Amino acid sequence: MVKELSLLLVLVLVAVALLLIGLGWRNRLRRQADIPALPEAPDALGPALAEAEGQYVATTTAGDWLDRIAVHGLGLRTNAGLSVHRDGVLFDRAGAGPLFIPLECLTGVRQESGMAGKFVEQDGLLVLSWMLGTRELDTGFRSRRAEDKTALLTVLNDLISAAPQAEAESGK
Repeated sequence: MVKELSLLLVLVLVAVALLLIGLGWRNRLRRQADIPALPEAPDALGPALAEAEGQYVATTTAGDWLDRIAVHGLGLRTNAGLSVHRDGVLFDRAGAGPLFIPLECLTGVRQESGMAGKFVEQDGLLVLSWMLGTRELDTGFRSRRAEDKTALLTVLNDLISAAPQAEAESGK
C-alpha cells in the first residue's frame, strides 16, 4: 500500500512539473510575440563558402545567454547543417525548419563555452550575433568537427567585416 501511494505521489509531482514547464513556455511565447517573422532564404543562394554539420543550440537575446527565444522555433535545440553564403547564413535545422540570416543583419561572430543550457569546452560554440527587426540576437552552433568551426569562423569574420550593416543602411 505504501509503495502504491509513493508511486502515485511521484506521478502527480511529475505531472505538475510538466504542466508548469508547459505554462512557462507558453508565457514565454506570449511575451515574445512582438518578435518579427524570420527572413526567407533566397531561392538561389549560390555555392557555400563554408559549411559544417553539427547542433543548432538555440537563439537568445544578445548578451543574455539564458534568455532563450521561443517564437519561430528558435529555442529548439536540434541537429543542423550550417552553410555560409555570400548572401547570408543558412541553418538547415532538423525538425524545426530552416533559419536564414541575411548577411546585412549579421553583426558579429565569436566563440563561447556555453549558452542556453549547453556547455562545452572553452570556445567550443560558434555564436553569431544578428539583428531581427530591432532585436539583437545570439545564435549558437556546435560543429561536429573542430576544424569546421575554425573554417566557419574565418569565413564569417571576413564576410561580416566586408558587409554593410543593417544599422548603416537604415540611417541609424
